[in-house]
Amino acid sequence: MTLSPLDDYPVHQAPEVMRHVTTSDRNFYDRYYFNVHACSDELMMLIGMGQYPNLGVTDAFAVVRRGPLHRVVRASRELGADRMDTAVGPFRVEVIEGLRRLRVALDDGGHGLAFDLTWEGTVPATLEPPHYLRWQERVVFDSRRLAQTGRWRGWIDVGGDRVEVTPDRWWGSRDRSWGIRPVGEPEPPGIQVKNSGTFYWLYAPIQFEDHAVLCIVQEDEKGRRVLEEAVRVWPEGSGREEEFLGRPEYRPSYAPGTRDVVTATLAFAPPGGKAFEIRATPLLPVHLMVGTGYGLEPDWKHGMYQGPELKVQGVSYDTRDPEDAARMWGMVDAVARYEYLDGSAPTPAHTGYGLFEYWALGPHPSFGPGA
Repeated sequence: MTLSPLDDYPVHQAPEVMRHVTTSDRNFYDRYYFNVHACSDELMMLIGMGQYPNLGVTDAFAVVRRGPLHRVVRASRELGADRMDTAVGPFRVEVIEGLRRLRVALDDGGHGLAFDLTWEGTVPATLEPPHYLRWQERVVFDSRRLAQTGRWRGWIDVGGDRVEVTPDRWWGSRDRSWGIRPVGEPEPPGIQVKNSGTFYWLYAPIQFEDHAVLCIVQEDEKGRRVLEEAVRVWPEGSGREEEFLGRPEYRPSYAPGTRDVVTATLAFAPPGGKAFEIRATPLLPVHLMVGTGYGLEPDWKHGMYQGPELKVQGVSYDTRDPEDAARMWGMVDAVARYEYLDGSAPTPAHTGYGLFEYWALGPHPSFGPGA
């Protein structure tokens, strides 16, 4: 058992040193996620950094989509004893003011992507419902997450082209999640092989000029709700409390012959209030699972041990190339335009922008029998 600097702070939650978590499940993780966009189809970037205490690994990635370019930089190292060290080679995450301001940076390492960005939340960080899911005999999800919308300041360099980032047009959202969910190399499936493999998911943190709407919908292969969230959040000092929006409904429209969302309607029915709808129109898709460690590449997965030395890689794809385009599969994190319908906006700002994250994997009642 080894001490770390965090043990000198009065933050212990269990009779363990802080570098040890209270479960031995190999899939315990602690992760940052950010997205950056210009409220348009100009550019979108996703940034992630995770620690996996029971695997002894920490890793990070950034993926940028600009036009047809899909470029990833990723890094991995041994976690070591100091979990307060949130640098992974050229990547850094700095908490300037907890739950309000953070800095994320990637040094130029010759991989065609670098940035130095400061995040400031526009609404209070919001704790989402716990995500708990047991498949057969195994708990595969048992996690918590906070979410927040905000704005960015700084710069991004893509292939030598420097983009100045200012908060008037560069928005985004972030989350911090921790707990248990599948990471790293696959395990022997056992009875889990009987699972249907459905993952029907929508995650939409939406930012308007003076408020945010946070929406989650997850359903199983029979259309039963696994997780849901629908709240409207106002800036601190506005005098308005977080508003519960009831059970959210998600009605996507797909491109013919695909499960690529062209547009979607999100419907809300606040208890005691007037029902309303928001239309989502994805503007620029980013395939989160391509190159980042989320699951497709056998040699680079979250929490995968890459050896005793720091490992940094750059990977690029051109979506105009049919072979590269065929790789763009799985979870999509798109920047989207959101519009209140039927004059139902609570303020004059009826158009907003934000993340539209979706995946429709496997059978689901919305696709009909045998789909």
